[in-house]
Amino acid sequence: MNNRVCLILATAILLSSCETTTSVDLAPQATQHPNIVFIMTDDHAYQAISAYGSVLNETPNIDRLAQDGMRFDRAYVSNSICSPSRAVILTGKHSHLNGVRDNKNVFDNSQQTFPKLLQQAGYQTAMIGKWHLKSEPTGFDYWRVLPGQGFYYQPKFLTPEGTVTMQGYVTDLITDMSIEWLESGRVKNKPFLLMYQHKAPHRQWLPSQDHLGAFMDQPLPEPETLLDDYEGRGSAAAEAEMRIADHMGLTNDNKIEPEIAAALGHEEFLEWYPQTYSRNMARLTPQQLNKWDSVYGPVNEQLRIHNPRGEDLTRWKYQRYMQDYLASIQSVDDNIGRLLDYLDQSGLSDSTIVVYTSDQGFYLGEHGWFDKRFMYEESFRTPLLVRWPGNVPAGTVNTDLVQNLDFAPTFLEAAGAAVPADMQGISLVPLLSNEGGEWRQALYYHYYEYPGIHAVKRHYGIATRRYKLIHFYHDVDEWELYDLQADPQEMTNVYGNPDYSEIQVTLHSQLIALRESYGDSDELTRSILRSDLATYGEPRNR
Repeated sequence: MNNRVCLILATAILLSSCETTTSVDLAPQATQHPNIVFIMTDDHAYQAISAYGSVLNETPNIDRLAQDGMRFDRAYVSNSICSPSRAVILTGKHSHLNGVRDNKNVFDNSQQTFPKLLQQAGYQTAMIGKWHLKSEPTGFDYWRVLPGQGFYYQPKFLTPEGTVTMQGYVTDLITDMSIEWLESGRVKNKPFLLMYQHKAPHRQWLPSQDHLGAFMDQPLPEPETLLDDYEGRGSAAAEAEMRIADHMGLTNDNKIEPEIAAALGHEEFLEWYPQTYSRNMARLTPQQLNKWDSVYGPVNEQLRIHNPRGEDLTRWKYQRYMQDYLASIQSVDDNIGRLLDYLDQSGLSDSTIVVYTSDQGFYLGEHGWFDKRFMYEESFRTPLLVRWPGNVPAGTVNTDLVQNLDFAPTFLEAAGAAVPADMQGISLVPLLSNEGGEWRQALYYHYYEYPGIHAVKRHYGIATRRYKLIHFYHDVDEWELYDLQADPQEMTNVYGNPDYSEIQVTLHSQLIALRESYGDSDELTRSILRSDLATYGEPRNR
């Protein structure tokens, strides 16, 4: 009997003697076929993770993955919006090929995905949490998913047996179901994939009862660009409808009673904001509502007394936004800690790859914004942490250009399964193992959801380690070029600046080649645009 098996058996005996209810996996084949736990949150900005140097909050459990594994500092998405990002991850293909270009598209669940390929390779697969692809999950032996965006309190879940409503807070419930499946729902000694996917911290940022008011004790630091006037950039930044000052709701977003907001003379940007707030409150139990009122009642009173306007109101709304956003993250971090503890206690940690990411980045007041969608850095960049004992050195940092497009081939290679030739991502396994060698020098991005909520114009572009070239199109024809070394906050468009003429020409050539390599083109873009406009209509002026 080898030393590893002896150690595992000894651990099993010890845990049994302590009367624990957690079973221990022996899984001798795990070295060749590691288990995979893929953790994904929704809209979790890298700026709100302490492993990335957050000045806003602490995330000790997420940080465990950075301490024990690899932190990627240049991880990006290919289309910064919920459904398209998920489709890219599943297929390893850009949006124009997998068919999900925006949140309105339905994912073709008959197409090839990495969970299906892992099933074929002998893996047991589970999907629990936020799905957001409009079609039924396929490629999973077990699934429990939120319908659409889902609710924070008393959420509904879609299952193969039908829709069920569960009592409690969504982040806790997703974790409960995930641990339950790991403990008793799967076949032991068989490698598994668990897609453990949270709704939080998606808008409208409803914290758990345990964390209500957690960040209300003192003011949170403001980003330097909170009051950005968008001078020096094109029309896309100026016309986007995601400014905290003008487009964030006092009711649904800042938790102000609709009657109070109306009495103070505040008109909501969209008419559904108050209805959404009331719908969320109606889901709380009487006990939950009492605690909610004890925290947010004083907030409402504060607004009633002071009734700030102009820049003061923007600053007030920013504080309220951040307080709830960060409190929602605390529940995520707590629950990730619960899952990691289970892996440790059950003997699974050494044989399991754990990946943490978000479906895209998010604006935490930078440029005065909330939401995502743009190819600008805060939206484009996403956190990525990978722990793989025995393969990834603890506490390492990678600065190569990686993308959510790469997840599917990475999981397949790690599992010893063949990576299909039509997948467009590159396996991260060589980077995780610090093998060195050549790596990509540029990333491609394409955003399609316009006209649509937040009014971010359609655009595509190329990003290198230093430069970013973006083309906004349809109702505009504007190019933007940013030097991230000289201008990391992307405040000044240098397109057309003679000092950048040479790099501009080079980036145009690289962009054309990159689009061609991924099967995108001006012709395809025009065809997609015509189809979308025939379905959704032209953009409207407010």
